[in-house]
Amino acid sequence: MANPPYQELSRSIAGKTALITGAARGMGRATAHLFAREGANVMVTDLNPEGAEKVAEEIRAAGCSAVDASELDVADPQAIKAIVAATVERFGGLDILINNAGFVRIAHPSEPEYEEIWRDSLNIMLTAHQRLIRASLPHLQQSQDGGRIVNISSTEGYGATPQNGPYAVAKHGVIGLTRAMAVDLGRDGITCNAICPGAIETPIHSVIPPEEKARFAKRRVPLRRYGLPEEVAHMTLSLCLPAASYITGEAILVDGGWRIKNG
Repeated sequence: MANPPYQELSRSIAGKTALITGAARGMGRATAHLFAREGANVMVTDLNPEGAEKVAEEIRAAGCSAVDASELDVADPQAIKAIVAATVERFGGLDILINNAGFVRIAHPSEPEYEEIWRDSLNIMLTAHQRLIRASLPHLQQSQDGGRIVNISSTEGYGATPQNGPYAVAKHGVIGLTRAMAVDLGRDGITCNAICPGAIETPIHSVIPPEEKARFAKRRVPLRRYGLPEEVAHMTLSLCLPAASYITGEAILVDGGWRIKNG
């Protein structure tokens, strides 16, 4: 029997529309830049509207005009509905959702602020994800090559570090949400995956002295360095390509080998 003809699969997101949360800095900013350079329409959103607009200006200065920016508090259900509607009105549809917004606040369970941090962590880094997915769903269902959802989890989704319980619980939940949505949305051709970054050079890690980061990387990371936000952004892009249409429900580590060494 003759082999079937080779099927050429598209590796382009040109003309697709992406909504990215938490995009004023770090991995969200890198993802916005990369997607715009790849020809996508990009809605840059963040709790900090000035930061979001600054990123949009950077992208325009790089020669990409199909970009807009907006303030978004992902803890506000009405704001979520409004930003999805605004994105669709601005660009004519919505094909890609990147749930990236998050924060870290350290506390021991015995401290009084733990309850507040717990509430905010689950609301911003888990409940908001499902709200954004559900608000985007009617538009993702209409995407020509199948909608794409990428949720940003963490290596904390596989373990926990001291005094970081609410964050770890939220990131574990993101992996569970990703798997559940992959099962529920597969019949619509929508893929839902998670990315679990390890130690990445983002503003969250900027408070750590460079010598401590270098010591950690040499001891715990096989590649012996922190990762770049752009390295996470490229994995995000890979999961959003039309050619990635048979990958769903996965939680992909971008951690320089941290988990295989410390697992």
